[in-house]
Amino acid sequence: MNDSGVRDIDVVVVGAGQAGLSGAYHLRRSGLEPDRDFVVLDHAPRPGGAWQFRWPSLTYGKVHGMHALPGMELITSESENGRPSSEVIGAYFTAYERRFGLRVHRPVDVRAVREGDGGRLLVETSEGSWSARALISATGTWDRPFWPRYPGQETFRGRQLHTADYPGPGEFTGLRVVVVGGGASGTQHLMEIAEVAADTTWVTRRPPVWNEGPFGEEQGRAAVALVDERVRRGLPPRSVVSVTGLPVTEATSRARETGVLDRLPMFDRITPDGVAWDDGRTVQADVILWATGFRPAVGHLAPLGLREPGGGIRVEGTRAVRDERVHLVGYGPSASTIGANRAGRAAVREIRQLLAREPAMA
Repeated sequence: MNDSGVRDIDVVVVGAGQAGLSGAYHLRRSGLEPDRDFVVLDHAPRPGGAWQFRWPSLTYGKVHGMHALPGMELITSESENGRPSSEVIGAYFTAYERRFGLRVHRPVDVRAVREGDGGRLLVETSEGSWSARALISATGTWDRPFWPRYPGQETFRGRQLHTADYPGPGEFTGLRVVVVGGGASGTQHLMEIAEVAADTTWVTRRPPVWNEGPFGEEQGRAAVALVDERVRRGLPPRSVVSVTGLPVTEATSRARETGVLDRLPMFDRITPDGVAWDDGRTVQADVILWATGFRPAVGHLAPLGLREPGGGIRVEGTRAVRDERVHLVGYGPSASTIGANRAGRAAVREIRQLLAREPAMA
């Protein structure tokens, strides 16, 4: 700690979800020690990343594409498929942090990252400030739900909520529900709610694209390449579904056959009693559920001026093009569990090169 009370460290990792823990694992594996050479800061109250906030009806058996963290397999029994994913994955993350001694500091809010003294980064947090030579930002998107704005929204007499606040289907029993959003969360919410609601309406900006073919490694690489191209151009990352389409499963096939997944185009305004279109169509509703996705939570990086005119942060691999000290893991093409694992390793490789090149103390 220096005279101003700012603690010196080589690397600060912001976030302890899949991306942050992957970065921390590779930092430790490279020879750096937690709390001596690097520190992991997480604003969540307990291990589990964004998974700990998922709705109880999202059981582990419904989770698709969950890859284990590096160095420790995720081994579950058949009986755990019916448990909430928040519990199963939260327990796994807890065991992972303990096994590798990652010593995550929580709950800690990272308020800003700005230029510090001597070419270092000043990381300002609710736990005090850190002076770092490099930063891994692994904050994901969960803390920044996207709420579209439509005329009349403030007049609606019913309830409006976002996927981030979704409590499970039970609270919608006997109600008329409009679900807005064409992603995976929207379809999952809709299929659950339709079993208990008086009526459901699905509204999306674009017609859904159903992916009935196989989605293997080749298709995955192609999808990642499309997202990667956007972040290389400094554009905001797009959602995975916008690239891959919605997977066809037994559940979605049944919902399409029964009309649950019959989609309407986006309404033009919200009324006190529901939603309306300019062609005269109206739908009455007690609830509007906005399954409209999330945006990258990168506000803490604003003082560094990393954003491009297109609205995103231009990234090469994981490195911010405007500042080689900053790496974004779990952003854009690495915003998947397997992508975060790979990106964590790549970020640490570049950071180690930076640390070897730059003097340890300013």
